[in-house]
Formats: sequence, C-alpha cells, structure tokens
Amino acid sequence: MLKTPLHAKVLRVLAIIPVLLLIVIALYPMFWMVTTSFKTLEESLIWPPVIFPERFILDNYIQIFQIANFHRYFSNSVIYAVIGTFLSVLFATMAGYAFAKMQFAGKRLLFFVVLSVLMIPHQVTLIPIFLINSWFGWVDTYLGLIIPGVVNAFGIFLIRQFAMGIPNDLFDAARIDGAREGRIFASIFLPVVIPPVTTLVVLEFMHRWNDMFWPLIIINSAERRPLTLALTVLYRSEWAGVVRWPQMAAAMTIAALPVLILYAIFQKYFTSGLVVTSGIKG
Repeated sequence: MLKTPLHAKVLRVLAIIPVLLLIVIALYPMFWMVTTSFKTLEESLIWPPVIFPERFILDNYIQIFQIANFHRYFSNSVIYAVIGTFLSVLFATMAGYAFAKMQFAGKRLLFFVVLSVLMIPHQVTLIPIFLINSWFGWVDTYLGLIIPGVVNAFGIFLIRQFAMGIPNDLFDAARIDGAREGRIFASIFLPVVIPPVTTLVVLEFMHRWNDMFWPLIIINSAERRPLTLALTVLYRSEWAGVVRWPQMAAAMTIAALPVLILYAIFQKYFTSGLVVTSGIKG
C-alpha cells in the first residue's frame, strides 16, 4: 500500500481545523440555549457566565407549559406549518409535473414568469398581498396566514428540474396503455420524485415554522399568533417586562425541536434531493 505523504496529512489537518471551528461557531448558540434552559434565573445572570448549570432542572419547561395560551401558540404554528407545507408541496409538484412532462400552449412563457418571480424581492409584493388579503377579509385569519404562500416558485423550479431527468418513455407507455394524467401523476411521477419532494417538505416546513415576518403583518389577535411571534411578546404579556432567560431558552428549545426532528427523519432524502443539476441527480 502506498503511504500518504506527510505534507498531505498536514494539509488535510489544516483543512479540517477551519471546518471544525465553523461548526463550533454555528452550533454554540444552540448549545448555549439548551444549557440555559436547565439553569435557574440566578445562574443565567452570573458574570462571567457559567456554561453548565450546577444542577439540571426541568422547572423552566414546566413553567412554560403553564403559561396561558402557550398550547394555543404551539397549535397555531402546527396549523400554519403543516397545512401551508402540504398545499405548497402539492401545488409545486403538480406544476413541476406539468412543466416537465406535459405539452400545452404557452408553457415556456409561463415557466419564464415563474422564474421571474424568483427575482422579485418578497418585500416588494408585501403591500399588494396584504391589500388583497384585506379585500378578501382574511386579515387576522388562518386563511390570510396560510394561503398567500402556497404557490412557491422555487418549489416548482426544483421539481421541474428534477423531473426533466426522468425518461419520457415511462409516461408515454402509460398513456398508450390508457392511463389518465391523474393516474400517471400519482402512480408513476410521485414515487420517482420523492427526494426533491422531501427536500421541499423540509424547506417549506422550516420556513413556515420559523416565520415571524408575515404573521406579524397579518395577525392581530393573541389567540392566532404562531409560536415564533408569541415568543417576541412573551416577556411583556406574561413576565411584566422582565425577560426570564431560562424560561425563554426553554421555549426556544421547544420551538426548535419540530424542525430538528423533521430533518433527522428525512435527512437521507433531503441531502439527495438537493443534489440536482439540470434535472439530473448527482
């Protein structure tokens, strides 16, 4: 066996060190949040700060769930993220199939319009979208919270590009056998595009679960606030203007768990679905 030269080993170590440093920098805030959630209020205010609490306690988590409407805030986030993700992924998959495997007049022009949407900053369309929701009477409703984001241009692009690498013979053979487009979509197309669909599910769920900007604009009442928005006003409504850092850290840890669990479940498909170049998996 050929031995690896010494200088190659040194270069490898020198390349790994910055990566490890970046990983530590990226994960340290989450580590601090989790450890703080097990501290007492006094320990969280000590200077210089202590990394680990003297004794790990669960009181902060218990107190968070005892806060009025916390369960409602969590349920609102679930409604917003789950329903919004389902509709967005469904529409993106159907549109991606149409743009990739169906022939209709104006297909290229419509796809160009979809791509052009990706170039427009979200802030530019914020006022028109809000005025449309106001006209429909959807302000401070679940419909106003969910519906405006169910058409995702990036999702359509992702599914379409992946589908372009699927042989057309599969679909032509099904059409010759008399299968309708709905059957082809459900039985042939969907099983093949599981990787990009799973990627889109994770990205859409993460975006909606962590979203605070749009709920801040469209939601007025406290009972319809999602968890991320509720956390920003929690110290004013429940803690008399004083931030209780351990309880806040516990609430943020709870808020982060669904996204982490979803990513852990679909990690295999998520990473493979991201490797898409001109519709061909790498």
